[in-house]
Amino acid sequence: MEYFLFTYPNCTKCEEIKNYLGGADIEGQECNLVLKESKLKIREFLGCLKRDDKGAIIIPTLVLQENGEVVNVLNNSKELEDWLRSKA
Repeated sequence: MEYFLFTYPNCTKCEEIKNYLGGADIEGQECNLVLKESKLKIREFLGCLKRDDKGAIIIPTLVLQENGEVVNVLNNSKELEDWLRSKA
């Protein structure tokens, strides 16, 4: 299992999910969306990302993959906690 976490600086929800991931046994990387590389990376997942009522991508976005396939997309630490609990 691996992840890509798409975040923005100074985002409290992003910090919460990063802190929660610190205690989880999952490998992955954070992708700061002010960086060009991260903006290019998130495009790979446009078809599965959750959006708000105005069509904007919800941040933070945690894309969980297994064997290169997306298995889940989560947007906050509560969703992550529930998902991890369901896998235990």
